[in-house]
Amino acid sequence: MPRPAPFRGPPAPHFRSAIEQAEQEGVARNDMTLKLTRRDASDMQRDRTLPVADISYAAGVMTFLGVKVETGGVETSTLDRGEA
Repeated sequence: MPRPAPFRGPPAPHFRSAIEQAEQEGVARNDMTLKLTRRDASDMQRDRTLPVADISYAAGVMTFLGVKVETGGVETSTLDRGEA
């Protein structure tokens, strides 16, 4: 499986677009998982341009725009669309 090309710039706009695109293609946000590097997760949490409502924490789980976020364990941040 080819590695996704790394994106440049802040992670929030990139993944907002990816989530919206996946949703337009029929993928439910509950099926998606945002797999972030520790750096991208930290950048997203500290992004002052990001509306507070876009990130939430409940029961120890971070979500971005309703998509579960997993932090660490990856070399490149990706959106897992949950497709088989």
